[in-house]
Amino acid sequence: MNWAALHRVSLRRMLIVLLLAGVMVGSLLQVWLTWHTARSAVNAAFDRSLFGAIKAIDANVSTESGGLAVELPYVLFEFFELTANGPVYYRVATQDGLVEIGSPDLPLPEEPLVERQPHFDTVEYAGAQVRIASYQRSLPQPMGASTDTRLVIQVAEPFASRDQFSRRFILGAVARDVLLAVLAAAAAAAAVAWALRPLRQLREEIAARAPDDLSAIDTRRVPRDVLPLVEAMNQHIFRQRELLDSQRRFVDDASHQLRTPLSTLLTQVSFAQRAGDLPTVQAALAALREQLRHTIRQTNQMLALARADTCDLATESVDLAELAREVTRRWWPQARGQHIDLGLETPDQAVWVRVQRELLEEALANLLDNALRYTPAGGRITVKVAQEGRSASLDVSDSGPGIPPEELALAMQRFFRASNSRGTGSGLGLAIVASIAKRHQGSFELRPAPDEGGLWARITLPRAQPDATSPSAGRTP
Repeated sequence: MNWAALHRVSLRRMLIVLLLAGVMVGSLLQVWLTWHTARSAVNAAFDRSLFGAIKAIDANVSTESGGLAVELPYVLFEFFELTANGPVYYRVATQDGLVEIGSPDLPLPEEPLVERQPHFDTVEYAGAQVRIASYQRSLPQPMGASTDTRLVIQVAEPFASRDQFSRRFILGAVARDVLLAVLAAAAAAAAVAWALRPLRQLREEIAARAPDDLSAIDTRRVPRDVLPLVEAMNQHIFRQRELLDSQRRFVDDASHQLRTPLSTLLTQVSFAQRAGDLPTVQAALAALREQLRHTIRQTNQMLALARADTCDLATESVDLAELAREVTRRWWPQARGQHIDLGLETPDQAVWVRVQRELLEEALANLLDNALRYTPAGGRITVKVAQEGRSASLDVSDSGPGIPPEELALAMQRFFRASNSRGTGSGLGLAIVASIAKRHQGSFELRPAPDEGGLWARITLPRAQPDATSPSAGRTP
């Protein structure tokens, strides 16, 4: 089956086709049932008239004279012949054949007759198809008779009139069913068009929107069955709006933050060009080098922030403890060079989370860089991995100056620098960590470090199951 072609079919057309197919099948079934029901009803009505003729003859049978006497109801037979539109045959006889009145060659049923129960057959007689009703009952016996005499009464009528009446009756019933089917099909098509009207209005509303209109779709007039689709569209619109807002902020921030460093670089280059002695040129080049290093770091952090906000996540199951050990080892040489004790606390078992590994490594690297930047020589930095319930946490605490408590709520904003900060940081490190945690359905919080006396940062992520291809999948979770 070509599913792609099926998906391109109009929903309205598909519903109409399915409903019309159902109406057609139902109509055919109704016609078949009408045909058989009407035929049975007509046969039953005509058979009752045949049995009535038999009862009329039977009521005129007399044995009072010692023999068998029958007074035929000629008026009834004339009326019967009129309705039957042809000759009517009858036979009144004893079972032993000693007495026979009427048409003696009317055939008897093949199976024995039941006492006082009519039996109906359709046979060929006198060159035409006839319907025969047969009836049998016992005759009163004279005193001293040794045998039981039974009376057989048969009445037959041509099948032509019955067929003609059946045909008219059945065709009328079938025409009625066909008319009802046509009306049902028209009603189904109208109902589909009316039911899909909200979708057409929704399409027209969306098509009339301006290109920059990313407001949510009004769900008050949306049918309940379509509401999940519209809500999903609203969620997608919300994500797109967040993405565009993030891109606009990045452009605004980049233009604002890079303008000053680039202007400073141009000034330093101009100063170096005007310098007349080598020491002044070297000092200008050293300042130029430091400014370039700061500009490169700031640019890299802005690119990292933009990537954390907008990149497509290719997540995998990652052992958080193993990732923390690997990233922390990379920073040990720098920590030793600054005479800072960089410690690591991880559980023995694996702590599985579902993340994009590179982004989480970037988040931890930013926390460690921030801690090493502000922790004085002889200080302590501790990286800790823990798990509780369905959550896993990654903590970095230091013994630096920390952030004033009244400024903690602002610390995760872009380009924010605490009032007690030193150096030339860009104020993007914590914003990058917060964005990465949010992209992974986690959270990021800052507090004063309870033991170290500096800043305590925690990334909380939902726990996950290991992938079958993970190197440490066999470890106890």
